[in-house]
Parts: sequence; C-alpha cells; structure tokens
Amino acid sequence: MDARLDSHLSRWLWLVKWVLTIPHYIVLLLLWIAFAVVSVVAFFAILFTGRYPRPIFEFNVGVLRWTWRVNYYAYSALGTDQYPQFTLTDVRDYPARLYVPYPEHLSRGLVLVKWWLLALPHLVIVGIFTGGGTWLAFRSDTQNYSWTAGGLIGILVLIAAIILAVTGRYPHGLYDFILGLNRWVLRVAAYTSLMTDAYPPFRLDTGGTDPATADIAPTD
Repeated sequence: MDARLDSHLSRWLWLVKWVLTIPHYIVLLLLWIAFAVVSVVAFFAILFTGRYPRPIFEFNVGVLRWTWRVNYYAYSALGTDQYPQFTLTDVRDYPARLYVPYPEHLSRGLVLVKWWLLALPHLVIVGIFTGGGTWLAFRSDTQNYSWTAGGLIGILVLIAAIILAVTGRYPHGLYDFILGLNRWVLRVAAYTSLMTDAYPPFRLDTGGTDPATADIAPTD
C-alpha cells in the first residue's frame, strides 16, 4: 500500500467530504455485499483445490482498492483532495494505491483457521486502530466497508484535520504514523480475506511507501 500526501490541501474541504463521498459509499455498500458472497465461493474453492479463483480474487482486491482510495480521500487519512475514481482497477496517478499479488497456490488447511483463529491477535489490534472491534475482514455484514468510525485512526485524523484548518498544513510525522496504521489494517484485510498465506507482521511500517512495494508491485 503506497500513498503520497498532497502538497496543498484545502483547510476546510474535510468538513464536507462525508457528503461528497456518499455516492461512493452507496456503491461500496453493494460491492461489499458481493464481496461477502464471492468470498464464500473462494473459501470452498481454496478448500478443495488450493487455488483462489482469479476473477474473484481480482474483484475482491478491486473492492479493497476502491475502499482504500475513498478512505484515503476521506476520514482514514484526509491525504488528498483529489476525488477518488469509481473503478475497481488500479489508478496509477491517484495518490493512494493498493496491490496484492495473486497467489498461485494457497494452503487448503489454513483456509479453515487463518481468517479467524490465527488472525485473532491482529483483529484485536486492528479493533483498537479502527474502533470497529473485529472489523470488516472478520464479519460478513455490509456495514463494514469503511474503518473510519472511530478508534485511534479516527482520533489522529481528527487532530490532523484541526491542525490543517488552523495552520494550512498536514504534519508529516502524524501523516506517516496514520499511514502505518492504515497499512496494518489493509495487510490484515488481505490475510483474513484469504488472499495470502503470508502472516501479517506485527510491525508499523510508517510513511507513504510500503517496504514491500519494490518486491511485489507491478512495474508501471
């Protein structure tokens, strides 16, 4: 997960971004319903074949990618004033990007336990970050397409918004820390969504550039 901070952010636009993102949230509500349904299909496909169906994988990554763009624009980061695109695909010139490499093979045994039992320590931590308890990746209801409903991330973003309103600038140290928290959330999302067998590290990689980008991201 990579992101870059806009050099010039509006002091007051963040006050109305919740209104501006309503069209996105309506679409994402439907997408997360589909995400939950096809994830069940993917679960059984992995259990019996050891493979994540490629079309379902690309769709689910696209939903995460879209959600991350909207959250980055809105109240998980407030890192850009560039309105997010309505697309599941990667937008190369958008300041928030997400990439998950397709796994050629996944453990058939791990699929039974990794999304709840093995991920439990991370889910507790992510619950603190987001204020959402066990958070979207652990639940199948459709109200969890955003992790901006409180928690440590919400508090820090609110502090950043107030500083931005007063000074006209986003503190870079605070931004880097917020990005690290979001990166942790998204890593757990990929793991609990069965997209990888690589266990998420208990590590806060701060800043806009993910250490893994050079290893796994496609070349533009």
